[in-house]
Amino acid sequence: MTGAHHAKREMHVDRGEKERVSLNDSVHSGFFQNQRGPFGKGSGLQDGRKTEMPLKWRLISLVMLLLSAFQGCAGTPIVVSTWAFTDAVRAAWDALQLGFSAVDAVVEGCSACEALQCDGSVGFGGSPDENGETTLDAMIMDGTTMDVGAVAAVRNLKDAIRAAKLVLEYTEHTLLVGDQATMFALSLGLNGPSNLSTSSSIAKWFNWLENSCQPNFWRNVNPASNSSCGPYTSIKDLPSSEKFFSRKEEYSKKIGHGSHDTISMAAIDKEGKIAAGTSTNGASHKIPGRVGDGPIVGAGAYADQEVGACGATGDGDVMMRFLPCYQVVESMRLGLSPGEAAENAISRIRRKYPAFIGAIFALNMLGEHGGACHGWTFQYSVRTADMDDVSVFTVNPVVAS
Repeated sequence: MTGAHHAKREMHVDRGEKERVSLNDSVHSGFFQNQRGPFGKGSGLQDGRKTEMPLKWRLISLVMLLLSAFQGCAGTPIVVSTWAFTDAVRAAWDALQLGFSAVDAVVEGCSACEALQCDGSVGFGGSPDENGETTLDAMIMDGTTMDVGAVAAVRNLKDAIRAAKLVLEYTEHTLLVGDQATMFALSLGLNGPSNLSTSSSIAKWFNWLENSCQPNFWRNVNPASNSSCGPYTSIKDLPSSEKFFSRKEEYSKKIGHGSHDTISMAAIDKEGKIAAGTSTNGASHKIPGRVGDGPIVGAGAYADQEVGACGATGDGDVMMRFLPCYQVVESMRLGLSPGEAAENAISRIRRKYPAFIGAIFALNMLGEHGGACHGWTFQYSVRTADMDDVSVFTVNPVVAS
């Protein structure tokens, strides 16, 4: 189902009843969109669709919308994050309340998640690669200047998001990788080197070895990668079409909640400036050296002061081919609501990879947010000034038709 078709369908969907639970959990069918802009019911902008109103008031509403976006909605801070990483969102929110910038808030939030080893998929001690080693990826983007700092496949350094911020602040580069990224960060004062493995991650690796190295990310090799650990040699006479088909059917078997998650976060500060960032330890049992979508600008996250921001999680090897967060922001620029933009980006991937697993949240400069997912149920967390605490929103996958 295309994004356009889904936007039409949204007008008839039963959004259900908000269910207030411990963290204000809200469940919706399809994708969720929360309107917190200056235009209430009957404004013509509710739920991303227009209602009839006099031309005069439509023009006034449009002018107000443009002015609000241009001014960055100063005074309306918000933090949005993938998953129910509520402590990370609280850390980012606390930074905003103390007057820190959106960039600093995102760094603080992601750093908290790294220290807490959120879901085992962020920070040290998670997602061991084929050699049993944990490596980290992170990225931070300033939506005002469009400056970016990122690190990937970082070894022996726990503070990946702070290393990314050092790349942003002290270099003209966008991305540093591997041991050299670690050396760069250490030279500028980050603590380390540190062992990123834990007894838990080593045990997970041993269990994987004992299970004939299943699952793994090899294909078109001998011996068969679905039943052995290798070492492997290439199959050189397999037709290209067969290689492609076999790989597409395997995606959903290797990626799942708890085995391949990312914290992607966006924030708008008190001055109306926006930033986005990510941190992850990548896919469990990845081939050493693999880099996912997290540190790739426009894939794991993206922010533009003129429009808004986006964060993504899921099968990064697939999602990075589509730059979904860049797509989301550009779709919002063209007038789609956050929920519509998120679903449109997901649908573009789904058409090519029906078995992929992934999710996106979107945030515009009015503070409106939405999400979409495919292959799993997605949660994202939000904190604003009119909330007592972090709210967690649940998004169910839309069934394509």
